[in-house]
Amino acid sequence: MRVKSEIWVGAYLRRCQAESISVVIVRRGDAAAGAIFISVDRLDGTVCLYGPAAAGLEGGETERRWVCCLGAGPVASAEAGAYLARQIEFDADLWIVEVEDRQGRHFLGDDAVGD
Repeated sequence: MRVKSEIWVGAYLRRCQAESISVVIVRRGDAAAGAIFISVDRLDGTVCLYGPAAAGLEGGETERRWVCCLGAGPVASAEAGAYLARQIEFDADLWIVEVEDRQGRHFLGDDAVGD
């Protein structure tokens, strides 16, 4: 069984704060099962956007897996914003968490595919 989205986001916020990284919930989604998107703002006008990996990956039933949503590198903030707006139209229950880090650290571990 996968950890509820609200609990996972709370733990993620604490992880970032422990590293003295600025992090904020931009959009609060469904507490139990809302999809989570992590936007890493590199403070230079670009972001790296991570979202849920496709279902079916090994361990995906119990652990969250991540994929770079817009390619392997940073993209313009406006492009990421447009992508998230389309996702909200598709799924109004999603979460958006924004991290500000010049180094682009995401703290998603090895579960982020496409870094």
